[in-house]
Amino acid sequence: MAPAEASDIPRFELKPHTDALAADPPCWPARTAAISLLALDLDVPREGLLAALGPQRRRLELLDYPGEWLLDLPLIGRDFATWSESTLRRLETLERADIPRAFLSFVRGLPVGAESDEALSDSGHRLYVETLLRLRDEIGLAFLQPGRFLMPPPGAQPPWMQFFPLPGRSPLARAMQARFNAYVGTVQRDMMSPMFGELDSLVVLADVLSALHQGQPAFADARLALAAAADALRWERSWTDYLAAFAQLKLPPSPIKRVAFVATKADHIAARQRGNLTSLMRHITQVPQSGVTSAVFSIASVRCTEDVVETLGGRPVSAVRGRIIGESRPARFYPGEVPDSVPDDLFWQHRFLALPDFEPMRLPEGGRGGIPQIGLDALVAFLLADLL
Repeated sequence: MAPAEASDIPRFELKPHTDALAADPPCWPARTAAISLLALDLDVPREGLLAALGPQRRRLELLDYPGEWLLDLPLIGRDFATWSESTLRRLETLERADIPRAFLSFVRGLPVGAESDEALSDSGHRLYVETLLRLRDEIGLAFLQPGRFLMPPPGAQPPWMQFFPLPGRSPLARAMQARFNAYVGTVQRDMMSPMFGELDSLVVLADVLSALHQGQPAFADARLALAAAADALRWERSWTDYLAAFAQLKLPPSPIKRVAFVATKADHIAARQRGNLTSLMRHITQVPQSGVTSAVFSIASVRCTEDVVETLGGRPVSAVRGRIIGESRPARFYPGEVPDSVPDDLFWQHRFLALPDFEPMRLPEGGRGGIPQIGLDALVAFLLADLL
């Protein structure tokens, strides 16, 4: 691991994460809640006549950030009125109408010419955030905007974070529009800053298996989120962005060149099903932009099961063996079938897939023997192809 040097981005603390995995019993590290950076120095062998000079050192910087923030990128270029109308229309058509009821009642109850009142904006914002949290936690929806409402950056939140979708041209709606514009402007500046502007490769992680398990609405929403993330990669910097870089005597940021769409939890299904998971991921993702190299993977960055054979109805089936969180002993588990393309209506009529919560596999030699994984080596090779 390379030294942090003078970077103003917090360093990814590797030891607490590995300590959690190496504990007895092992436990999952805390999820990503803010941006952090891990830098690695790689010694790459030279070839041909340059081999005598010895290896060349290259620095690889890995930027970890909350996945919710990726869904802020599609907001760039959208106006507040259009976003408000589409968001409210979506909330009104949800099958779980009880979740957004309080927020929608609040919006419908506002007078046409509602004044810009701080108490109203605070109430609307609070109800909207509560709605987003319930949509994520209770029915597994993923395409929820703005992403920073679900995972706020650390520290005190600026006043322009307090907004909610609101149609019309009332003074309150104009105040919400101004805050929305400030929010989107901050997202756009992040893309031009060293924090995001130096990225040349992007990994989009998606828990497709959990979306399948939670049902058709969650899976359809996951497809929307992935499509929005892919479409956001077509975001082009305007001439004003290039002027801003020139004014700072800097080169404009280079575009993202490689994108990996990654289905996680590949260890929750047997080896024979992992090809289906990769195929399904390929069917629901695409990057509609020339000049971007994309690929699809199924991985488990920390493996928590092993492949076994189980007997089901008198016949052998591919299964997994792992320790479910809270259980004292490992158990064999047949998770079910993963479709190799977008599932048809018959799939949703039955519970074809079940996903228990496994604890991490115990690390070999207390962590000194590395971390068991699936598919991570292929993903890393894809990301480093240009570097190496």
